[in-house]
Amino acid sequence: MTRWCQKNLVLSILAALWLVLALVILVAQPSILSSATLSSILQFATLLALVSLGQALVVLCGGAGIDLSVGGNVSLSAIVGIMSLQAGLPPVLLPVVCLLCGGLLGALNGILVARLRIYPLIVTLGTFYLYSGLALCLTDGSAQSGVPAWALPWGRGMFGDIPLPFLTLVIPAFVIVAVILSFTSWGRWIYAMGFNENSARLVGIPVDKVRILLYSLCGLLAGAAGFVSLSWLGSGRPDAGVNLELESLTAALLGGVAIFGGKGGVSGVFAAVLLLVALKTSMLQFGINSVWQVGVVGLLLIAVLLADRLSSRVSQTNGAR
Repeated sequence: MTRWCQKNLVLSILAALWLVLALVILVAQPSILSSATLSSILQFATLLALVSLGQALVVLCGGAGIDLSVGGNVSLSAIVGIMSLQAGLPPVLLPVVCLLCGGLLGALNGILVARLRIYPLIVTLGTFYLYSGLALCLTDGSAQSGVPAWALPWGRGMFGDIPLPFLTLVIPAFVIVAVILSFTSWGRWIYAMGFNENSARLVGIPVDKVRILLYSLCGLLAGAAGFVSLSWLGSGRPDAGVNLELESLTAALLGGVAIFGGKGGVSGVFAAVLLLVALKTSMLQFGINSVWQVGVVGLLLIAVLLADRLSSRVSQTNGAR
C-alpha cells in the first residue's frame, strides 16, 4: 500500500462508493439522473449538510468529541421557534430564535464536556433524549402550524435546480468553515487539539474554551437546520431531526474526519453528505423499503471505522520500521 493510500484510505472508499453508485444507476435505472432528482437530493441534503458540518468540527477537535444530540437539537429548535411565534414573537425573529436555541443547547453540551469532564458520548446521548423528549412533550407529538408566509418562498424556492436554502446557507457555511480551518489560527488550534490535546494545552491553546465554542457552533448549525425544516415543511415537527445524529456522524467519518480528531476537512464531508442522500434517494427509486436506509447508514459507519482503524495500524507499522 502506497503512502498516499495510507493517508487517504477513507476518502478512497468514498470515491469508490460514488463510482459504484453511479454505475449501478446508469445500468439499472438511468432515468433517475434527472434535474428533478438532483433538486430533491439537494433539498434533503440541506438539513444533513448543516448538522454534519457541526458534527465534523466537534469530532475534529479530538477529546473523543461527538454530538449525538444534534437530531434532538434540530427538532427542539424548530419547536421552540414556532411556539415562540404562537406566543406573540414577531415573525421576523423566527430565525434568530432557532439559531439562539440551537446555540444554547450546543453550549450546554460543551460546558458539560469541557468544564465537568463528562465523557462526550454519555453527555450527548443524555441530551439527545432530553431535547427529543422536550420536543415531543411540548407538542404532544403533533406538528405545529404557524410558519410565517415570508419563510416559505425561501425554504421551498429554487435557483435553477438548486434549492435556495442549499445555495444561500449550506454552501456559504462550508466555504467559511473551510477557510477558517485552512487559513486561520483557530483552524490550527482545532487540528492541534485533535492531534495531541496535552501538547495543545502546553503551548497555550485555550482548549476548553475552543471546545465549548465548537459545541456551541454545532448547536447553532443544528438550529439553522431547524429553521430550514420550518421553512421547507411549513410546520414545526417534533421528529424533524430523526436519525440525523447517526447520519451526520457517518458523513463526517466517511468524509475523512478521523474518529479521534486532528485529521480531515469539510470538502470530504460535503461529498459524503451528497453520497448518503443520493444513496437513500436511489433506494427509494428502486423500490427498496425505507426501513433499510438506516441499516445501510449503519453499515457504512462500521465500514469507515474499520477503514480508519486499518489506516492507523498501517501507519503505525510503517512508522515502527
